Amino acid sequence: MSSKKESVARTLTVALLVCLVCSVVVSAAAVALKPVQTTNRLQDKQRNILQIAGLFQPGVSVQEQFQQITPRLVDLRTGEFSDAQDPLTFDQQKAAKDPSMSEQLSGEQDIASIRRRADFSTVYVVENPDGSIKTLILPIHGYGLWSTLYGFMALESDLKTVVGLGFYQHAETPGLGGEVDNPNWKAQWTGKVVYDESGKPAISVIKGGVDPSNPDAEHQVDALAGATLTSRGVENLVRFWLGEDGFGPFLEHLRAGEA
Repeated sequence: MSSKKESVARTLTVALLVCLVCSVVVSAAAVALKPVQTTNRLQDKQRNILQIAGLFQPGVSVQEQFQQITPRLVDLRTGEFSDAQDPLTFDQQKAAKDPSMSEQLSGEQDIASIRRRADFSTVYVVENPDGSIKTLILPIHGYGLWSTLYGFMALESDLKTVVGLGFYQHAETPGLGGEVDNPNWKAQWTGKVVYDESGKPAISVIKGGVDPSNPDAEHQVDALAGATLTSRGVENLVRFWLGEDGFGPFLEHLRAGEA
């Protein structure tokens, strides 16, 4: 009997030691790899920004290419540039969950279904040699059908004509809402005008295809086939971030030279 007890105790001891060693190895690997993972996520984000701005060159270091882009922090409450946070390290997603760094949106305001909007946001500026804005890249996000879509929209120097739009994170249905990643669909956004003559967001994602003869065609993009709710979500999130509760006041200040 004692021999059996000793055998069981020894088995449990060995199992416990194996678990302990494995835990230490996994924890050490996680700690050691965290800087690499952080760097990879940053480079992936920078690559997306370059691609959406039409600046990405295959075969050239992403870090080197990104030097032509200047991150700037914007206070969305005032619509002006700010030095309150470091634009390189500011985490807008995290800030949006902190009541002290974000604003609760009312149902009427929250057309993008994000619930809270961070007080600050990092935007990305490409300047002309004279210091004027050549391209402005804005972070955008909002809910589609199954997930929150996170991406960027790049605008020309007039701050109303689209250079590019794309999403780097979402969980929409492959082949349906997931077609937001389709290069052909993303290409439709280039050249579209996001504001009407009164300065209100006018972009629409419409079913049935855009009629080029329609006077509003410059504001319209084809909806994704079979993905009505994702298409509507993209329209709503773009309109939100271009509107008065998003980057609207900031863009107005830029046009007036007041930001």
